[in-house]
Amino acid sequence: MLKRVFGPIARYSTKGIQPLETSRITPALENKLTRLSERHDAIITRLNNSDNLDPSEITNNSRELASLTQSKALFDQWQKSKSDLRELYDMLSSPEESDKEMFDLAKEECQDMSDQIKQLEKEIIMELAPKDIADDTSAILEIRAGAGGDEASIFSADMARMYERFSQLQRWKWEVLACSEETGSKGFKRVPATESQGRIHTSTVTVAILPQPTEVQVQIRDSDLKIDVYRASGAGGQHVNTTDSAVRITHIPTGLVVAMQDERSQHKNKQKALKVLRAKIYEQERIKTEKSRRDSRNKQIGTGDRSEKIRTYNYPQNRVTDHRINLTLYELEQIMSGESLSHIIEPLQEHYLAESILEE
Repeated sequence: MLKRVFGPIARYSTKGIQPLETSRITPALENKLTRLSERHDAIITRLNNSDNLDPSEITNNSRELASLTQSKALFDQWQKSKSDLRELYDMLSSPEESDKEMFDLAKEECQDMSDQIKQLEKEIIMELAPKDIADDTSAILEIRAGAGGDEASIFSADMARMYERFSQLQRWKWEVLACSEETGSKGFKRVPATESQGRIHTSTVTVAILPQPTEVQVQIRDSDLKIDVYRASGAGGQHVNTTDSAVRITHIPTGLVVAMQDERSQHKNKQKALKVLRAKIYEQERIKTEKSRRDSRNKQIGTGDRSEKIRTYNYPQNRVTDHRINLTLYELEQIMSGESLSHIIEPLQEHYLAESILEE
């Protein structure tokens, strides 16, 4: 921490220096952290005067103290770093003598401290966020073309490639359970930015992420299933099977229907369909029991209508905007390649984790 007093800086640029950038720690979350910190200190005081506590109270208090220690340490460090940054910025704005070398050094320290604060805020949110039993499970990604005809089909294929490439970069296993190609467009051409007349194409897709439960988590009784088999058909009449290998499974209690025809084996199609059906049942139960999860699911699914925007991919402007958190990035190509998709995913994660903390 620099302690030298800086002078008139009118001749030096303060561009890019922000005393306190927009914080991930909202006032409501800071209030909660303050209460947790106070609770931490109160437990320590109680344990230091434990003569009047029975063994069970000591055990319970010690367990609660352990759960609060890390968040307390992070919060204390965050408060100190914020105070140091504010003090440093005040020195940069001081009307006393200064020199260019020290001024540049202070600017650099401002940036380093801002980065440190951002990292602390991430750690605080991750520490406090409630744990979800689905966090460590696999997931099923469902992408469907919405409004926009062939362009929507092409766009959905681009989105699938984006998520597949992102998964590869994360070293996650990626398996295609089912893929339906539209006749004509095939879903593998680039989205045209404009027509020859200059009109901009607008198309939509819906994306849903379903946690994939185990058979233990979701048990499906054979008596609850209606299974139909039929002859699979391919695009344009190609690759038509000569046996009834396609499978359609209806879960009678919920009315959920899953169809699968990608495999030539009826058994393999049935196994894939059951995997997707189990994920849909699991997600439906989560929606019923967790209001916050229901809201999140509704935001994910939507209707696919053009008026219902969650995220906009604007090709002519090289722009991606996530309307849920008002985030705009001008790196569409890198995002569509999966390389910069984390620049959207991470702020979204932090936003919803912060919200989930306050809902507890």
